[in-house]
Amino acid sequence: MKRKMDGSVKSGLEGVLSPTYKLGRRIGIGTFGKVKIAEHVLTGHKVAIKILKLTKIKNMGMEETVRREIKISRLFMHPHIIRLYEVIETTTKIFIVTEYAEYGDLFDYIVQKRRLKEDEARKLFQQIISGVEYCHRCMVVHRDLKPENLLLDSNFNVKIADFGFSNIMRDGHFLKTSCGSPNYAAPEIVSGKLYAGPEVDAWSCGVILYALLSGTLPFEDESFHNLYKKIKAGCYTLPRHLSAGARDLISRIIVVDPMKRLTIPEIRQHPWFQAHLPIYLAVPRPDTTQQAKKVDEEILQEVVRMGFEKNHLVESLRNRVQNEGTVAYYLLLDNRFGVPSGYLGAEFQETMETTSFNPTNPIEAAAPGVGHSLPGYTDNQAMDLRSPERKWALGLQGYLFIQSGGQPFQIMMEVLKALQAINVRWKNIGHYNMKCRWLPRFIPGLNNNHYFGDDESTVIENSGVTKSPNVVKFQLQLYKTEEEKYVVDVQRLEGPQFLFLDVCAAFLQHLRAL
Repeated sequence: MKRKMDGSVKSGLEGVLSPTYKLGRRIGIGTFGKVKIAEHVLTGHKVAIKILKLTKIKNMGMEETVRREIKISRLFMHPHIIRLYEVIETTTKIFIVTEYAEYGDLFDYIVQKRRLKEDEARKLFQQIISGVEYCHRCMVVHRDLKPENLLLDSNFNVKIADFGFSNIMRDGHFLKTSCGSPNYAAPEIVSGKLYAGPEVDAWSCGVILYALLSGTLPFEDESFHNLYKKIKAGCYTLPRHLSAGARDLISRIIVVDPMKRLTIPEIRQHPWFQAHLPIYLAVPRPDTTQQAKKVDEEILQEVVRMGFEKNHLVESLRNRVQNEGTVAYYLLLDNRFGVPSGYLGAEFQETMETTSFNPTNPIEAAAPGVGHSLPGYTDNQAMDLRSPERKWALGLQGYLFIQSGGQPFQIMMEVLKALQAINVRWKNIGHYNMKCRWLPRFIPGLNNNHYFGDDESTVIENSGVTKSPNVVKFQLQLYKTEEEKYVVDVQRLEGPQFLFLDVCAAFLQHLRAL
C-alpha cells in the first residue's frame, strides 16, 4: 500500500496506477472485471483502463485467450482501431490502458437514431472497412465484428475494439472455431465449416452496414435453430428506402457462398463506398513497423520537456517498447491530430536517418523560411522532370489529388517550382509535408512582402499588421501508394473556397497537368 502526501492511505487500485493515472468512474463491466475512465497525469488526456482479475481468468481457463488479445492489440496503429497504450500487471490483476471512446458503442448510437442517413452510414462504414483491412494486413481476423464492438470517440469516429475472439492467420491454414455473435456470424461459421478468415469479417461488415442503414438486422429469430437456417439460406429482405447503390453493395456482401462474396478490397472499390471517401482512407495505411520509424519532432520535444531523455525515447518508439515516455508520446499524438486531419494513414514514410539537413535538397532548403529560389535548380532541369515518361492524373473530391510516377525527390522539386511560380510561400512541417500560404497580388492596399509567420491569420501592410480574409492557407503532402505511384494531396486549411480553387488551377497549370 502507498501513502498520499497528506499521510492518508491510497486504495489498492490507486496505489498500483499512481502517480501515472487518476482513476475516475466505472464506464463498463465485463466477464473478467470492470472498465474505468482515468486521466493520464502527465498529458491530462483521458484513457480507459480495463481491470481484469487474474484469478477469475485462470479459473475459467481463459488466460491464453486474454494474453493473445493483448498481443494482437499491440500490433495495431490505426486511427479506427482502439489504441493499446500499456499493460500493467500485478500478482492479482491486469490493467489494460487503452484509448477512451467518449460516446460509447455503435449499437446504442443506432438505437438512439433508429437508422442513419446514408452519408453518415457511409462515413462510419468507410472507417470500419479501413480498420478491418488493416487488421487483415497484419494477418489478424477479428471474428466478432458487431456494433457493440465498434466504439465512437469524441468526434463520432469509429474505433474497432474487443479482439477477444480474434486470431492470427497463417498461409495455408484454415480456422474452424465457431465464435462471435450469431446474428453477425457468416454461414460457414454457424455451419461449423473451415474458413480462411477475411471472408467472415466481410460478411459481418455487410450485416453491420445493413444495421446502420435500416436500424434492424437482416437475420433475426428467437430460435437459434431458425436463425441459423436463415443465415445458411441467406434469407433476408432489403428495405425499400435504401438507395440503389447501397442495395447493390449489401446484396454483394451478404452472400452465402464465400467464393462469390465481395472481399474487403472489392468492397473498397464499390461506387457507393467510394463516394466522398476521405483522402486518408483512400490509400492503405503503412504497417506498424513503418509508422514506428517516423517520429513526430514536435511531439517528441514536448515529451522531452516532461523530463524524458530524447535518444532513449526515440529508440523506445522505434522498437515499440512500452514505457512512460512512449505512452505520453502516443497520447499527445492521438489527441493532437485526431482522425479528420487527412494525413493519418497516408504519410510518405522515411526514417529519421535519411532526412538530415541537405542544402541541395529543396525541401530542406525551404524549411527555415519561405518559398525562395531553389538552389541548383534551373529551367532546363524542370523540363527534364516533365519528360513524356512522367504522368500526372488528377482527382477532385473536396481536395486536390495529383498522382505521378517518378522519384519523390524529383516530384517535390517539380511541385516546389510550381509553387514558387504562383507566388506561394511555404514552410516544412514534416517529411514531404508543408504548410503553404498564398495571397493574391491584386488586393488593393497590400504590398507583396507578405510572409508566413507564427500568426497565420495576418499579413504585412505598409502601415503595419492587419488581418485579411483573402489569404488562402493549405497543406501539401506527398505520399506513396501501393502501386509504386506517388500522390500529392493538397487540402485547404483556411481562406475562401473560390480563391483556393484559383490556387489549385494555377498550380495545375504550372505542373502542366491540364
